[in-house]
Amino acid sequence: MADHGEVFTPGWLVEDMLDLVKDETERIDSRFLEPACGSGNFLIPVLERKLAVVHARYGKSDFERRHYALFGIMCIYGIELLPDNAAECRNNLAETLASVLKLTAEDPLVRAARVVAAANIVQGDALAMTDSTGAPIVFPEWGYLGRGKYQRRDFRFDALTQRSAASGTLFDAFEEHEIFTPIRTYPAITIAQLAEEIAE
Repeated sequence: MADHGEVFTPGWLVEDMLDLVKDETERIDSRFLEPACGSGNFLIPVLERKLAVVHARYGKSDFERRHYALFGIMCIYGIELLPDNAAECRNNLAETLASVLKLTAEDPLVRAARVVAAANIVQGDALAMTDSTGAPIVFPEWGYLGRGKYQRRDFRFDALTQRSAASGTLFDAFEEHEIFTPIRTYPAITIAQLAEEIAE
């Protein structure tokens, strides 16, 4: 623990810090990146806040509630140096979604959430902007297209940080320069299709 500078922030302090950006934590589509995410001490409360908004807004429609809940987890990102912490964070995010929505581990939505968490929580070095293999970190940008379909585009983290320095937010107006174009764009996908993928 001391070798890697791990620090555990108490829950009350996490909530106080998130209250400083309360409006963003209560937007389903706001994107959060924790560059040293550990097991998810910051990301889990962000997801819980997003899911509370999903329930308040879409609680009467199971279809919309499920799809916006997954979109909430799609907008949460983390980088973690230690492999066991990264795995625990991914698991905690999926289990939080399952617990809040009262779903079993085998529900397609929970399986899809595990695939998303595997893509969004990267084991790597945030300062070097490289993953555990030494390759540049790549993050997916997920969009909810409506009617049960999602779009994924992948971007290099180093390009995103250059873009955010210029404009203020990740994934914002990439068309201005070719460096901010996605390195890969995927066909639209459903929860059922995502659930069939294998979480890494």
